[in-house]
Amino acid sequence: MGQLPQWSPLHQLVSRVVLSPSLSAAAAEDDAGPLPGDVAGPLDLLVVQATPFCNLDCDYCYLPDRRDRRRLEPALLDPILDTVLSSPFVAGDFTLLWHAGEPLMAPPAFYDEASHRIAAALARHGRGDLRIQQAIQTNAMVIDDRWCDCFARNAIQVGVSVDGPAFLHDAHRRTRTGLGSHAATMRGIAQLRRHGLPFQAITVLTAASLDHADALFDFYLEHDIRDVGFNMEETEGANTLSSLDRPELEGRWRAFLERFWQLCAQHPGALRLREFETLCGQVAGGARVDHTDMNRPFVILSVDVEGRFSTFDPELLGVRTERYGDFLLGQVGRDSLVEAMATPAFQRIAADMAAGVEMCRQSCEHFALCGGGAGSNKYWESGTLACGETQACRWRVKVVADVVLSGLERSLGLAEAPLPSRP
Repeated sequence: MGQLPQWSPLHQLVSRVVLSPSLSAAAAEDDAGPLPGDVAGPLDLLVVQATPFCNLDCDYCYLPDRRDRRRLEPALLDPILDTVLSSPFVAGDFTLLWHAGEPLMAPPAFYDEASHRIAAALARHGRGDLRIQQAIQTNAMVIDDRWCDCFARNAIQVGVSVDGPAFLHDAHRRTRTGLGSHAATMRGIAQLRRHGLPFQAITVLTAASLDHADALFDFYLEHDIRDVGFNMEETEGANTLSSLDRPELEGRWRAFLERFWQLCAQHPGALRLREFETLCGQVAGGARVDHTDMNRPFVILSVDVEGRFSTFDPELLGVRTERYGDFLLGQVGRDSLVEAMATPAFQRIAADMAAGVEMCRQSCEHFALCGGGAGSNKYWESGTLACGETQACRWRVKVVADVVLSGLERSLGLAEAPLPSRP
């Protein structure tokens, strides 16, 4: 890893409290234990593929089978939930996210039945104390009154994929006939607002996006989009080349984020940007992490349309590789999650994942902010999970940390303030 910049007071203070690999290593040692629940979980996110099919053909999509029209049989949800609820990894409420395809290609009745089956599974396992929150990530193109009623009666949280103004969005998010999808997505967003349904937005940033911080910010405010997360266009899965795979773009990314920080400061409370909110929360709470949801097993469980399951990063589900196979570990109704941990496939994936996390722990001052990164980024950039720094971590963690901490210093007037000596 390259040399860190000469950080001023808040950078140095946070590096003592938060950015401390040695403290994180000690915390990691405390996690060791003989039981599955001590080395894996607790489950936070269950990703279920309602269908691999998507009505869009986005040119940066990582999914290889988005023309596949299969649909999850509703009855298969019973063994999925039984597999989860009978495992030692459920310690509290978790989210069931319908993803890995366009979930609204299944009808509203599918989600009504899913809600009934979720309630029945909780009763069957005597888990009336537990809440399973359903969520959907959608392109919003088909959202109408029926869908809004479905979301409301089933208390489904909604995330919308929208890449900003039409000139950015339609450059990549097109139908199979080559038409732009922006107008249809905005009609769906308008329906959500009309029904008073809150939603979060995910924007995929490409190289072109980095020149348009003002246009993106204005777009969110104009359309009352108040909760946003940025995803970087990545080289992964079916997307074999990203427009961001150029080292010289890192400076433009930094300038983009700095401008977004300025705009958020000029409009306090107008927009929650996930990247800023997450890091500010860690700084305020002095929080440290020694792993992420995507590199500790069974914090996330991903299940495909046939009931085959995987763990770690959901974007690894069903991806075919020479080194790790397809990352599939078992079949619901046949294999338990604990049994899956004993398979050669899991052992190889977990060993390389742990080796990569340890490389990050030993080499990176930012380790306690990211906990070792996501396996999908490591695999697609380096061909192995057993590696350290990636472009994704430089962009998502290191640059974001530098921009946020510098912004906080300026806002708090700490740029020139002396830092108390370390005891």
